[in-house]
Amino acid sequence: MSIQGAAYIAGIYEHPVRRAEGLSTAQMHADVALGALEDAGLSLDDVDGYFCGADAPGLGALTMAEYIGLRNLRHVDTTESGGSAYLLHVAHAVEAIAAGHCNVALITMADRPLAAGAGTKLAGVDRDTMPNLPFQAAVPPHPMYGYAMVARRHMHEFGTTPEQLAWVRVAASHHARHNPNAVHREVVSVRDVLDSPLVADPLHRLDCCVVTDGGGAVVVTRPEIAKRLARPKVKVIGTGTAVKHPDGGRIDLLTSAGARSGAAAFAEAGITPADIGYASLYDSFTITVIVQLEDLGFCAKGKGGWFAADGNLIAGEGRLPFNTDGGGLCNNHPGNKGGMTKILEAVRQCRGEAHPAVQVARHEFVLAHGTGGNLAGTHAAGTLILAAE
Repeated sequence: MSIQGAAYIAGIYEHPVRRAEGLSTAQMHADVALGALEDAGLSLDDVDGYFCGADAPGLGALTMAEYIGLRNLRHVDTTESGGSAYLLHVAHAVEAIAAGHCNVALITMADRPLAAGAGTKLAGVDRDTMPNLPFQAAVPPHPMYGYAMVARRHMHEFGTTPEQLAWVRVAASHHARHNPNAVHREVVSVRDVLDSPLVADPLHRLDCCVVTDGGGAVVVTRPEIAKRLARPKVKVIGTGTAVKHPDGGRIDLLTSAGARSGAAAFAEAGITPADIGYASLYDSFTITVIVQLEDLGFCAKGKGGWFAADGNLIAGEGRLPFNTDGGGLCNNHPGNKGGMTKILEAVRQCRGEAHPAVQVARHEFVLAHGTGGNLAGTHAAGTLILAAE
C-alpha cells in the first residue's frame, strides 16, 4: 500500500517549558494536544485516532483519552521505540488514515525527567527486565558510553577528528540563538567544544545533548480535511522504519538502522537525498549526526565528519541546514526522546514558518529522522520525508 498523498500534517505544537515544576505529565500531554489542534483549526471531537508512547501515564492511550477528553476514538497506537517512536507514530497514522481506520490522528509526547529527578531514564522502560542485561553488565548503562564507542571507532576507521564532531554543536548553537525557548542560546566555537570537559572519550560535554522536560504534538489528517483548513499544506510522502540490535555480538558500530529506514523513505517518496533542502537529524550526541549524514545518503560512509565541518550544517551558509531550532544539543530533548521535536521543526521549515533568520529557501522537500535506543546497541530508526504543497 502506497502512502503517497494519503495524509497531511495539519497541526503541530511544542511545549515551551524546559523544566516542568508544578506540571504533571498528563497535563503536559493535554497542553500539547490542545495546542496542536488549535494550530490545525480542529477540535477534540474531530479526533478519532490517538497515538502515544510509554511517556503517557497510566494505561497510556486509555488514560490519556479520558484525561484529554477524546470521545470519538476508533483507532489507538502505543508503539514505543524510544526517541524514534513519534516518527513511527506519524508513519502509522498515515497508514491508518490510508486504510480508513481514522480521519484525524493526534500524536502526543510529554515527560518531565528533570522535575522528577529521573536523569536520563526513559519513562515506562524497565531496564532491569531486559534479557540481554546479564551480558552487558560490565558496560556502564549510561548511553554516552555507547556513543563514545561509536565515535572512537569512526575516528579509527575513517580519520574523523574531534574538530569535525565539534562542528555539529557549532552549527546547532548558531541556530539556537534565534530560539527564545532554547536551553543554550550562546554561540560556541570549535575550540569551546574541545575545551569543555571530557565526559566519555572522545566526547566532550558540548558533544552531548541537553536533558529537559517538555513535549509536543502532531495532528495528521485525511487530505480532504487538510485542504479545507487555513494552514500551509505539508504532505507525508515517504516513511521508513528499521530496527538494529547487537545480534549476539555480530554488530557493525558504524552503520545505524537509519541506512535501511532512510532508503525505504526515499524509495517511497520517489526522490533522492539531493532533493532535500533541510534535515531534522537526531542529535543525542554529535556523532549521532555524523553517522546519520552517511546512512541517510547525504554523503559517503566515512565522510560524515568532512560533510559537517566548516559550517556546512548552518542555515544560510552550508549545503544542508539541520536542526534550525537548536536541536537536542542546544534547544530541547524532552524526556530524553528527541524524535517529536525533529518532526516539529521539519514541519515549520516545510511550511516556511521557521524563524526568519534560519528559514531555508529550498523547503519543498524536508526530512526528519529519529534514533531510539543506543546507536552502539539495540535501536530503532524512523525516517519521514515531507513535501510542501
